[in-house]
Amino acid sequence: MLIVAPVLLTAGPAAAKRLSVVATTGMVADLARAVAGDRAEVAALMGEGVDPHLYKPTRSDMARLLRADVVLINGLRLEGKMSDAFERLSAAGKPVIAVAEGVDEARLIAPPEFAGHHDPHVWMDVALWAQALESTRNALSSADPDGAGTYARNADAYAAQLRELDAYARRVLGSVPANARVLITAHDAFTYLGRAYGIEVRGIQGISTESEAGLKTIEELVALLAERKVPAVFPETSVSDRNVLALVEGAAARGHTVVLGGALFSDAMGAPGTYEGTYVGMIDHNVTTIARALGGDAPAGGFQGKLRLASHVGAAR
Repeated sequence: MLIVAPVLLTAGPAAAKRLSVVATTGMVADLARAVAGDRAEVAALMGEGVDPHLYKPTRSDMARLLRADVVLINGLRLEGKMSDAFERLSAAGKPVIAVAEGVDEARLIAPPEFAGHHDPHVWMDVALWAQALESTRNALSSADPDGAGTYARNADAYAAQLRELDAYARRVLGSVPANARVLITAHDAFTYLGRAYGIEVRGIQGISTESEAGLKTIEELVALLAERKVPAVFPETSVSDRNVLALVEGAAARGHTVVLGGALFSDAMGAPGTYEGTYVGMIDHNVTTIARALGGDAPAGGFQGKLRLASHVGAAR
């Protein structure tokens, strides 16, 4: 296993060299920025709408990874097509830390169809993702011992913010009526969210977007939508909405109207520079969109009043 092992405070002397950190996904990069503050420059390889299950590193990616002081990845096979590159980097002495492998293993989900491996989408459970702060903090402190105090304080401050976000998610998702507590999405990326916040989760595709959606699965989900009178289904920003639209059409054929509840962020965050382009904004968007579309009680502006109203397609109440 690889040592697979953001609230910002002022860094040390201005002349000190900043750490160079390269992360794979936006979620990991945002975690690193929260912990690092201005002691490190953090870059993400994968941007808005990029599917990490299918991502292959380019030559320029490899150059960035080689130049980095620390490489942070999600791990748990999320970045499956980059595994060989990470092994080579680690063998060459580069610190490659899989932050999701630092959480409590007893709380990881191992679906029977996933060949003995864990579901990698741990960031969907805010409290569980907060545990990844420790491996992130330790990785940065190891590379920059002088900054250890700063990293520890930043991690503690960000953990407090995540506790508030977790409480908000529990409150708004808990307000969804019992019959509608079903989250149907393009692929099975929301199991941790469902377990944490009491929502039944069904994905048209499996955990990896490399899997195919079967006609039988679509028919079963259409029947579930009609029987439970679930009002909405959800496309994802990094996955084709073709199969989700098939559910809407299938439900209509059975006389039940289903709307698109708004595109959710699953394997990638929103656009850089936006609120939804942060981890907190990503989760806020998701839980607020889900709650409103399924008939729950959530403010249009979300957890911090920062969500864009246009992001709640089909969720007007």
